[in-house]
Amino acid sequence: MKFFTSQLTHIISRPGTRYNLKRLARFLAVLLLVIIVYSVVFHFIMEYEGQKYSWITGFYWTLTVMSTLGFGDITFTSDLGRTFSVIVLLSGMISLLILLPFTFIQFFYAPWLEAQSRARAPRELPEDTRNHIIITHYNPISRALMKKLEQYNYHYSLLVNDLAKALEYHDDGYHVVYGELDDPETYSKLRINQASMVVTLGTDMVNSNISNTVREMDETVTVVATADSADSIDLLKLAGCNYVLRMGDMMGRSLSRRTIGQDSRVHVIGRFDQLVIAEAMAYQTPLVGTTLKESRLREQMGINLVGIWERGKFLKPHPDLLIKNESVLIMAGSPDQLRRYDECMAIYRASDEPVIIIGAGRVGRGIAEAFDERGLDFRIIDKNPDRMKDDKRYILGSAEDFNILDKAGIRKAPCILITTHDDDMNIYLTIYARKLRPNVQIVSRSTLERNVSTLHRAGADFVLSYATMGANAIFNILERNDIVIIAEGLNVFTVETPQKLIGKSLIESLIRQRTGCNVLSIRKDGQQIINPEPGFEIEEESELVLIGTTSDEKRFMDVFRE
Repeated sequence: MKFFTSQLTHIISRPGTRYNLKRLARFLAVLLLVIIVYSVVFHFIMEYEGQKYSWITGFYWTLTVMSTLGFGDITFTSDLGRTFSVIVLLSGMISLLILLPFTFIQFFYAPWLEAQSRARAPRELPEDTRNHIIITHYNPISRALMKKLEQYNYHYSLLVNDLAKALEYHDDGYHVVYGELDDPETYSKLRINQASMVVTLGTDMVNSNISNTVREMDETVTVVATADSADSIDLLKLAGCNYVLRMGDMMGRSLSRRTIGQDSRVHVIGRFDQLVIAEAMAYQTPLVGTTLKESRLREQMGINLVGIWERGKFLKPHPDLLIKNESVLIMAGSPDQLRRYDECMAIYRASDEPVIIIGAGRVGRGIAEAFDERGLDFRIIDKNPDRMKDDKRYILGSAEDFNILDKAGIRKAPCILITTHDDDMNIYLTIYARKLRPNVQIVSRSTLERNVSTLHRAGADFVLSYATMGANAIFNILERNDIVIIAEGLNVFTVETPQKLIGKSLIESLIRQRTGCNVLSIRKDGQQIINPEPGFEIEEESELVLIGTTSDEKRFMDVFRE
């Protein structure tokens, strides 16, 4: 009851609603006047026919006829009376059965429903809200980010400027706040002065507007924005962004590292102080055909081989794990240790044939730029003439046309990278390429997380999700880690040492056996132990750097967190 009265008070207090209520009251007054007039006329006609009834009976007859109930207990006998009855009946049908319901709905019931909807999508956060993350725009990246924030118990608010969309996202289980994206009052109600981060995922122009608005309210909060154009990076930073992420370029460079059409050097994908996370292709190196135990990477170079990507699957390390031509080695070690690996493997060249890139959008161009920097040859296919450059490596046409693929070198290419923003097209092209070349390496991007497994089933060797990559990059900024993008479903993450692990050695903790995670390093008091030995004791107030799949990471939190 208290909730209803508070909503009613809110409705009446709004200027527009007060005007509507006045119109509703005017309509009801006119309707009451008509009923009174009909009741008076009823008495005159009844007296004309020689019948006599009370005033209450007159109101009773008028209401039963206007509402079409017509009990028939009181009737006229003259033509005049029956004509009057028809007039009362028709006017009642129009006023009571048509006008009154629609007027009531428009001027009272609809505003009341709107007030209920607004209550479900609040306009502000409680005053004691602190260390929260404000996210603007709902898209695949924000969905993946919100999922990750919930996993780590971070409080977030999704700011939406469309009430219908806000209600939809609220019903989907997200923490939504309704408000205008460029209104300083909105961010004041979102407790911007107490927030940890603002993440804006709109267009470059919208992001610059939001960044400027946020900086009006607070100079210290961390602002992260995505950018479509390289020219927008400096402008967004001038607008107040601390970090600007070019997702297309990041994904392009990440996918370029997975191709076998390059040398066998290690490629750094992230750092945690002195710990370096890197990957390298095993293709045509002496490691092919050996097991992890036979490779002696740890004994000879001090490198920790934390896993292998093979045909879309992450294989966890064990002594009998076989290294194959298509294996992508995920390694962890110090810069000196990885340098020693390079000295041994850099002489092995995977292939001199050009790699095929399908799609010359932001991701495809990012791959091309990465290949240019490393001096690797490629052919890039796109059917949009506006994306073509005056360069023989750019081929205009559709990748569905075999003649175009043949011109690009499909018969000998060591790898095909599929980079369009349409997941359906990527799946189709993956199936087509796998049919044409059963043994070629296929690397693909996925916009939506749910299509990653479908692309693997279609024949892709490696898939990276645009949404997951963006969410991980933003989350690592929040955690103040380097941006580490290994692969879809494989994460490097840091945690403060749980109470349950303090005083135990790594072998006693059974971290790998119980969770599937692998400890890469342990940090304490500014010192970092890289690839600690099994007998190393985990101390209080230390921090663990681990690697594992998404399910492994969740299992670690469930097993060891209080």
